[in-house]
Amino acid sequence: MITFSADEIFEIAEQIERNGAKFYRKAAESAEGDNSDLLLRLAKMEDDHEKIFATMRAEFAKAGGTPEVFDPDNQATLYLQAVADGKIFGPDPSENLTGEESIKDILTVAIGLEKDSVIFYQSMKGAMLKVVGAMGLEGIIQEEIGHILDLNQQMKAL
Repeated sequence: MITFSADEIFEIAEQIERNGAKFYRKAAESAEGDNSDLLLRLAKMEDDHEKIFATMRAEFAKAGGTPEVFDPDNQATLYLQAVADGKIFGPDPSENLTGEESIKDILTVAIGLEKDSVIFYQSMKGAMLKVVGAMGLEGIIQEEIGHILDLNQQMKAL
């Protein structure tokens, strides 16, 4: 069993946000009008989240945090291990885009990615109850849920 340091968890979170922004930007290249604008707006929000995680990571290191997360039942650690092994998020989602996808296809993938990120951040929050910045995760979780709602609304409009 591998244990994760808070620094490693923040790095995974930053990578999730980088991958999300890259996916939305690549998808926006083949979208038009309002759909392109929506995808670019979501990419910008992912960029902002990455910066927030980088700040949390730096604050945690500066505060001299503990080397490992609190996870007495190993649930979060097992989940994070699955993420690290590529079993949850897999490869960079933008690599699968060909430019031939319909906006409905793009939104379906995006909704799945956003749901996965919410689950990851909930696990992260649970494992880091006493870590500096853990409470800031709630705001990011709420924004990711907002992304899901935006994407669902766009799907309904199709």
